[in-house]
Amino acid sequence: MEYLYYLANASLTLRVVQHLHARPQTPVSFVTVIHQIDGWVVRIKLKGQVSSQEDGDFRAFLSELGISYEPPMRVQMALWSLEAGQCPVDVMRRYQVAIVSHGSPEREEIEAFRQQFVRGLGYCPETLA
Repeated sequence: MEYLYYLANASLTLRVVQHLHARPQTPVSFVTVIHQIDGWVVRIKLKGQVSSQEDGDFRAFLSELGISYEPPMRVQMALWSLEAGQCPVDVMRRYQVAIVSHGSPEREEIEAFRQQFVRGLGYCPETLA
């Protein structure tokens, strides 16, 4: 099973990661987090199937935070490349996307990205709030 959502800011993205950490029974294969100028793309791939109840609950949770996302081809190619095991740095260069995290969902990676970005800009854009 796979979930692909678009979220408005870093705080919502962190809530998704916290939710996954709070539910260790959810069989997460990997989570990919991509930052875009106007928001965040989060892809959650599960190792197997979950019950229709769990699927519905998780989709409802994600829908409260963001919207289901249909990525443009460039982002889709980046997501496929990451899943195929290509190095995130190479994927970022090839497809010009900002991959914040891929693999086990880590709050620290998102926080570090946010701090570095804000430090570089000198202010905090809405998407990094």
